[in-house]
Parts: sequence; structure tokens; C-alpha cells
Amino acid sequence: MSWNWRGIRAIITKDIKQILINKMVWLPFIILPVVLMVLIPLMLVLLPTLAADQMNPDDMAGLFSSMPAELGMRLGNLDTAQSWVFLAANYMFMPMFLIVPLMVSSIIAADGIAGEKERRTLEGLLYTPLSDTELFVAKVLVALLPALVVEFASFIIYSLTVNIGGYHVMHRFFFPEPSWWPLVFFVGPGISLAGLGATVLVSSKAKTFMAAQQSAGFLVLPVVFLMIGQMAGLFFLSPGVVWIIGAAFWIVGAVFIKIGAKTFNRGQLIVHI
Repeated sequence: MSWNWRGIRAIITKDIKQILINKMVWLPFIILPVVLMVLIPLMLVLLPTLAADQMNPDDMAGLFSSMPAELGMRLGNLDTAQSWVFLAANYMFMPMFLIVPLMVSSIIAADGIAGEKERRTLEGLLYTPLSDTELFVAKVLVALLPALVVEFASFIIYSLTVNIGGYHVMHRFFFPEPSWWPLVFFVGPGISLAGLGATVLVSSKAKTFMAAQQSAGFLVLPVVFLMIGQMAGLFFLSPGVVWIIGAAFWIVGAVFIKIGAKTFNRGQLIVHI
């Protein structure tokens, strides 16, 4: 099949320009990384300094119980404050990092379809000389690519934040642990794909950008489960577990994209305008 890549690039360029002039879309791309990648991590790594008398190893008992023996041996050389900083930066915060690519891809996907309806520009888009599949691919790429850019930038920001913020306790650069590499480069793209796939399905029926966003709010539940599960000691996000989680997100994302590609057609979109 020969696709009209010139037309696809034109749609992507148009949507990116629309994103840049819509504060409701691009403002979260700044707020999310600042809050999730700077403010909250900084509070975590500075906690031993701000509340040194309240640090208690028993508070991390659940996390200690689920960690691999090899990591437990490494922590044996660290005091309570150092163990907290090391685990908080490298492991406890891992699920929250996934909120960034998930939310960015979902916001753009919602704006790319429901936002077009709200702005009354969808009808003009549907008359472009692109097939339904080509339109769908353009909408997927325009959500996925910025999400990956924001994710990778957030990873760099987070790395600098925790290493600099925790240096006075660790006396060395200690981030990232091996689990972060599959998390950033495999799980992150997978959860972005799953998020935008689900949002596309919701947005095709939603009439406004906000309605699509609210309907897609359930997407953060897997991230919340990962966070609670690790803190409670149900599992530990070792590299092997991270690869498995990533594979699950890729499978879910592929299913959503396949369903979305079949249901994304001009007739259905016009009905729900």
C-alpha cells in the first residue's frame, strides 16, 4: 500500500501549529514535568534533610520485603537517609514518571479529534484527499511523537533534579538504576500508545475536548496500581518486571490502535459532530 505521506505530514504540521496556539493543550506539557519531575522529586530527596528525626527504616518495610537480594545487599552499605534517597529516586517514583507520556499523548489525541469538532474544523479535515487510514495514522503520530519528546526531556530533567538534589546525602551521582532504561525507552512509548489509542476511541464519540479528557481519566489507574503495588511490597520494579509491564502496555496499545483504525471513518465522525 502506497500512503500519501505528504498529506500525512501536512496534517501533522497543522495539528502541531494548533497545539502551539492552544494553551489548554500545551500548558500541561510544562506544568506536568515541573510538578512531577522537579518539585515532587526534590521534596522526596530533600526529606532526610528536612525531617531527619522522623526517618524510620520501618516505614519502608514493604518496599524492602519485595526487593531483590542483590539490591538489598547494596543498600546494606547505606544509612537510613541514603537508602531513602536511593529508593525514592530510583524505584518509588518510577510509576509516577509514566504519567507524563500517558497524559501528553492523551491530551493531544483528545484535541486532535474532539478538539477539531469543538472548533468546527473537523468537516474541512474530512474532505482532505486522504484515506481514513491515512488520517488515523496522522492523528496517531501527532500525539505519539510530541509525547516521546516530552518524556525524554522529562527524563533528563528528572535525572538532573534527583542527582543534584540528593548529592548532599549520597555524595555521588546515583541515578539512574538499570530499570529506568527499559522504563523510558520501552514502557514509556508503550503506555503512550495505549493512552492515545484509548483516547482516540473516546474522542470519536465525544463532542468536546474536555469531555474526551474526562472520559479518558481512567487511563491513570494502571499507574496508580503500579505505585501502590510497589509501595505495599506486592512486587518490585526490577528490569525484568519493567520489561513485562512494557510488553503488556504495547499489547494493549496495539489492540486499541487496531480497533481505532477500524472504527475511525468519516461516516462515524460526521454522525458524532
